[in-house]
Amino acid sequence: MTFDLITMGRVSVDVYPDQVGVPLEDVESFGKYLGGSPTNVAVAAARYGRRAAVITRTGEDPFGRFVHKALQGYGVDDRYVTAVPGLPTPLAFCEIFPPDDFPLYFYRYPKAPDLEIHTHELDFEAIRAARIVWGTVTGLSQEPSREATLTALAEHPGQTVIDLDYRPMLWADPGEASDWAGLALQRASVAIGNREECAVAVGEREPRAAARAILERGPELAIVKMGPDGVLAATSTEMVEVPPVKVDVLNGLGAGDAFGGAICHGLLSGWGLRRLIEFAGAAGALVASRIACSDAMPAQEEVEELLESR
Repeated sequence: MTFDLITMGRVSVDVYPDQVGVPLEDVESFGKYLGGSPTNVAVAAARYGRRAAVITRTGEDPFGRFVHKALQGYGVDDRYVTAVPGLPTPLAFCEIFPPDDFPLYFYRYPKAPDLEIHTHELDFEAIRAARIVWGTVTGLSQEPSREATLTALAEHPGQTVIDLDYRPMLWADPGEASDWAGLALQRASVAIGNREECAVAVGEREPRAAARAILERGPELAIVKMGPDGVLAATSTEMVEVPPVKVDVLNGLGAGDAFGGAICHGLLSGWGLRRLIEFAGAAGALVASRIACSDAMPAQEEVEELLESR
């Protein structure tokens, strides 16, 4: 099978409270969902009918079995999801304080199995044949995942996306992130990040300056997420700014992953830049209006309806 999209990196089981506006110590019940940014991106792309696979690793435990079951249920190929003996499948808890406060607590100890992706285990034939390969800066935080991620990006002859996904608590030395992100940019054709992530990757926080700095490092498309100010996207010949789609935000944690999956769908569809960003922004807004991440990923009809209703 030739995949439309292969993502690689973080996976987790998201344990999200059923009660909104309540601190974790007072929450009475939780829902269990598939999580992890690149995993969610694959799920989002699959919702649009794309052939998607994820390269990641879990523990040999019930939560690892849940990851396989959930991926299969969402139509994401799980053949590259393998277990690491002795390491537990990561958990992620959040608190939900709409509209803009969603503290996230990662349980990835002693080491997350998704950082045990080895270069020699990669299916390079599938990676080279895929239409898009997606990697993340979090995947660069430790070896052997760092080498595997950079090698996969370098080996792919087509579109490669680097998600500038930067979470300082997942780095032993956060100061190293800039250098590794810079190296990944040299191997990517598309880069996506928010203002803070752009500042880490290229030293620029202002969106236009950040986009220019990203393009100078090699990518053909720079996408800067500006939160309540929308999204800026730029190529060497075009720059667009798209305002946000207004929704009642319930949980903003999955919006970026929905945005990423929609970007992949739009790139595969050959859409123009404004259409691409408008669609992705609406997809992200829909997920922000829901509690879950992977389970909340929309179908194309839902996104189009939201765009038409603005």
